[in-house]
Amino acid sequence: MAPTRASDDTRETRTRLVESAAELFSKQGYGGTGIKTVLADASAPYGSLYHFFPGGKQDLGVAALKYGGERYRSQVEAFHPVGSDPVEATTRSFEHAADLLVTTEFSDACPIATMALEAANTNDALRQAAAEAFESWLDVLETSFAEAGVADERAREVAVECFCLMEGSVLLARTTRSADPVHIAGRAAASLVSAALAEA
Repeated sequence: MAPTRASDDTRETRTRLVESAAELFSKQGYGGTGIKTVLADASAPYGSLYHFFPGGKQDLGVAALKYGGERYRSQVEAFHPVGSDPVEATTRSFEHAADLLVTTEFSDACPIATMALEAANTNDALRQAAAEAFESWLDVLETSFAEAGVADERAREVAVECFCLMEGSVLLARTTRSADPVHIAGRAAASLVSAALAEA
């Protein structure tokens, strides 16, 4: 049976709400973004918020984190396809991050980091959603390194190290308005991966 127009509109409204929330929360912060702002950006009626998200802003925040986490995971997977050289993949991912920061005038942000920092000690539902998103990214990196021959335990360590280099360098780049930290961190990450492969 073909879906009705009403059901299409319903899905579109929910999608708009999640996409708008993900973008606004990542740029303005969870606490700094009001529900009215999200609704206006999504062109959604007020009643739609509680229709789709009975828990209100918190439920929307969790959905936004999941959405952002899934989108970014697909990007990580694109840089680390099966059979790729993990050193080259790591280098490309940092170069892409640096280029993106410059082209967006350093407004591009990790879809999870801003909310994760806010929620870590204040909102366990958001903290948990952020942790799951981060873990999904680490899983892609860990799998890539392990498939290239790095021992499982070391693959996990290198994944965490690369993740921290990326997140930390992007934060420093955005605050200093310079892509240099990302380029420096990228070289360090590539060296880490190369050394892990040599150990293997």
